Amino acid sequence: MTSDQDNRPAVVLTGASRGIGHATVKRFSDEGWYIITCSRDDIPEHCKADPNWALHIPTDLSDQKSVAAFIDEANDFLKGRQLNALVNNAAVSPKTPYKERLGCLNGDTDRWREVFELNFFTPLTLCRGFAAALGRGAKGVGAGVVNITSIAGHSIHPFAGSAYSTSKAALSALTRELAVEFAELGVRVNAVAPGEIATEMIGPEYEPLVARIPMQRMGTAQEVAGTVYQLCNNDFGYVTGTEVFVTGGQHVY
Repeated sequence: MTSDQDNRPAVVLTGASRGIGHATVKRFSDEGWYIITCSRDDIPEHCKADPNWALHIPTDLSDQKSVAAFIDEANDFLKGRQLNALVNNAAVSPKTPYKERLGCLNGDTDRWREVFELNFFTPLTLCRGFAAALGRGAKGVGAGVVNITSIAGHSIHPFAGSAYSTSKAALSALTRELAVEFAELGVRVNAVAPGEIATEMIGPEYEPLVARIPMQRMGTAQEVAGTVYQLCNNDFGYVTGTEVFVTGGQHVY
């Protein structure tokens, strides 16, 4: 970390190589934050030129040892400096080879455990691992955690499987629990629940869902990223334990 970055706010974000994660990195960079990220893949070549993208660590977030190594390397990189935001974005939603929704009765229970490991236990582990750095951030310009949950954690979704949906519901509950405990450190914890967002993971089978969205369109990754960013800045300094739905109104049905 260069000396001109020492006093700038810092964010750690998981699942940064594409989609919502990638858009969120760009938003924080545009706002002058420096960025520490991880994902299974390396970052795209054109992003390596971003001077605010300070560190990317290829990490298997479904593997406990890999997660622990990421936490150690990121904390070593921070060298006792403050961390102002942690965004738990990485997640997995398994399907059959025919893109069939995996329900409670037709999904392998070992796969369920893998989904909960990445979607639930990894965010918990990261919150624990970065608690001290976030506490330092709270004493500076402020600090917050944002968990990316889902509309599927609140109602049955035609494509999101049961393991994914229940893991996101659990992450919503974890957000509330963390909000209470992290308040003692001065750190806020909130969640963002996207609905149908137009990313590379969305196929033509999602188009009929637009009719169920009051705004009659899918959202963009940039709109989710903007919500995440606002929850991390001090205009939302008295907001904690909240889940913001970025769904175009779909969740009200």
